[in-house]
Amino acid sequence: MSTPLKLLAFSAGLLAVFGSMFLAGRALVPAETVANWTREADESDSEHGAMDSGHASAGHESGAMGDSQVRGLSVEQDGYRLSPVTAPPVPGSPGRLSFRIIGPDGMPQVEFETSHEKDLHLIVVRSDGDRFRHVHPRFDSGTWSLPWTWDEGGSYRVFADFVPGGATDSPNVTLGRNVEVAGDFEPVARPTSRSDSVAGFDVSVAGELRAGQGSPLAFTVKQGNRPETRLQPYLGAFGHLVALREGDLAYLHVHPDEGGGTGPEIRFVAEVPSPGRYLLYLDFKVGGVVHTAEFVLEAK
Repeated sequence: MSTPLKLLAFSAGLLAVFGSMFLAGRALVPAETVANWTREADESDSEHGAMDSGHASAGHESGAMGDSQVRGLSVEQDGYRLSPVTAPPVPGSPGRLSFRIIGPDGMPQVEFETSHEKDLHLIVVRSDGDRFRHVHPRFDSGTWSLPWTWDEGGSYRVFADFVPGGATDSPNVTLGRNVEVAGDFEPVARPTSRSDSVAGFDVSVAGELRAGQGSPLAFTVKQGNRPETRLQPYLGAFGHLVALREGDLAYLHVHPDEGGGTGPEIRFVAEVPSPGRYLLYLDFKVGGVVHTAEFVLEAK
């Protein structure tokens, strides 16, 4: 037999072997499982496509999803799902931001446990870490909503942080979804920073972030050169801290140190999963007004 004929016969044999293996695999894997795989792949492609169409890659799903310290990179966690977010499409146009939490039964979740004095915390931030907002929408007939106006265009990440009710040992759930707002914007450069000034207050942070372990952080609030000792409780503590990993905006665990008092120091323990830069947003309350100080720290 000539060489070309031998190669043709060999190729035909390989096709027959792989064909039989494929048919055997189809016989071993239930049709329903194959359909589920296909559906999940389609949903993943759809979600990635929506994120890639924006100005930045905020919220892009990655291997970090397997890390228990990292949340908010997916629209779904522990069977709970964040619906599409309805919001004004352009900056400067007043409207409402609204969404639903879909429970494991496929119906809107209506029971929530109070956590940090609220049933749900809504965090909104642009992909460059700017335009941070921490607010608390109202709940009505399965829908969370509040009045909303965008200041600038860009790709925003919306986080819904809550503890579902009606179940034993309910998990703390943080869901995230991207919202694209029409209009150009200039990304804000955010160099490493351990201090910030807001509304006449000077705030600084001491402590180092260490990847893979709890890192104590101490924030000191001053007004002028005078230590601020009139801090008021806010969300069950004398300060509330949100930490996001720069780039994918992964939402991290931050625990308040209950030993803190009315100032000037507010203490937390932050858990960061990997080296890199982290965006920190500290909410503190003085004279009935909540202020937000922003920092950028490098984790080793």
